[in-house]
Amino acid sequence: MIEFAPGNLRVPKWSRPVYMVAAGTSDFRKRYPEKKLEELCMDAFRMLLEENDLKMAPLDVKGLINMCNYGEFADHFQDQLLCEAKVHDYLGLNLLPNWGVKTGGATGGYTMLSGANTVASGYSDCTLVLGWERMDEVITWTGNYYIACAACKDFETRLARNYASYYAPMARRFGEMYKVDERIRAEIAVKNRYYACMSPFAQQPGRHTVDEVLAGAIVSDPLRFLECCAMSVGSSAALLCSEELAYKLTDHPVKLSICGGSDTLRTGDRRPMKIPLLPHETEEDYKQLYEDMKKTDGRWPGFESFGATRFAAYMAYRMAGIQNPIEDLDLVETHDAFTISDLQTYGDVGLTLYGQEQEYIRSGDCYLHNPYTNKPGKCPSNLSGGLLGTMHAVGATGIWQCAEVFWQLQNKYDKFHGDPKMWERFGKKKPDDWKSLQVHNPRRGLAISHAGVGSHVTCAVLEKAW
Repeated sequence: MIEFAPGNLRVPKWSRPVYMVAAGTSDFRKRYPEKKLEELCMDAFRMLLEENDLKMAPLDVKGLINMCNYGEFADHFQDQLLCEAKVHDYLGLNLLPNWGVKTGGATGGYTMLSGANTVASGYSDCTLVLGWERMDEVITWTGNYYIACAACKDFETRLARNYASYYAPMARRFGEMYKVDERIRAEIAVKNRYYACMSPFAQQPGRHTVDEVLAGAIVSDPLRFLECCAMSVGSSAALLCSEELAYKLTDHPVKLSICGGSDTLRTGDRRPMKIPLLPHETEEDYKQLYEDMKKTDGRWPGFESFGATRFAAYMAYRMAGIQNPIEDLDLVETHDAFTISDLQTYGDVGLTLYGQEQEYIRSGDCYLHNPYTNKPGKCPSNLSGGLLGTMHAVGATGIWQCAEVFWQLQNKYDKFHGDPKMWERFGKKKPDDWKSLQVHNPRRGLAISHAGVGSHVTCAVLEKAW
């Protein structure tokens, strides 16, 4: 059993705090033939500069940027190596330094982490973080093959060249270990896709029922079609600043704390270790779980949990001063590429104890408005529509998740999701039954960016700084 040495668990400390002051995004689609990738990136960049109520003119803000971090999962999709150089040039940011980030599905989150480190270290006072994916220049099955190449070719690829086939055994094992009703997974799909109906950015919103999800075609047993995200095209951006500059740009800056974790690509070969305890947990909390795992030849993290997510949360909570996530967080964005990854993450980030994830769904506290108590949910998840309902343009995903939390904290959900002109911009009509998903007076939010079946993960905590 692996045991961490004291140095392994040193909580990261930055030389100075980091603030997020603006965000931007394109909309997301299965195909976007009418726009070049650089144009989609420009859409996100322009929204960041022009639509975040900054106290300086867009060109003046652009003139403050002194570092750029770009995220893209796969060069294969647009057959262009070093694509960040093309984007950087198109945005008019030469000769500023830039670098590209690639960490699978967590590329967006790790781009945020690396961008934050440039500000925290003093290398930069103002860093642009921008990510994208162009997944429509190849057929779907070729795209699935490219994505599946991020798995271990000695182990996972033998299951299939399809990521649903990597998550399916995790869903099966999780269900057997914790006696999960498949209707719980279906409820997650219904909730997140419905929330996407309120977003003009969403690729695959839908008003579904649990029975409809369960009647859908099997993609990889037990996961059904509506339990899986789709490949997307689009871009998202964030602007990170030093404290001094942040308050010059906005009266409503958001403080960012972000940490990462990683684990093996081989999901069936994860080395057993003790569960790193979050600030509100005790050894006694998991005494029974360890006993139950022994009976079923189980181990942590095994197939049931994402050790990288737990490690990232372990670090980020201590960095941000989170004592009890269910009490201290007002909303979360999980990486719901599949319904099972959403379900697993609630235990990983400590919104509930391991093994009680389905009870958290049943409690209704993951909804904005708890359908069982008729009160606000304690910590609603994926109000953006999540990856299931809105997008998974991989290099943009983690950045977009932070953007959605950022706008919630600034009480700007309605501004970016409810304005009919925003819908018209993307060739859509705002639904007649549109509802605001703005959380009432939120203070803190969390975003999980996740790669593979848990190989790389970032946990970002965003907090009002006014």
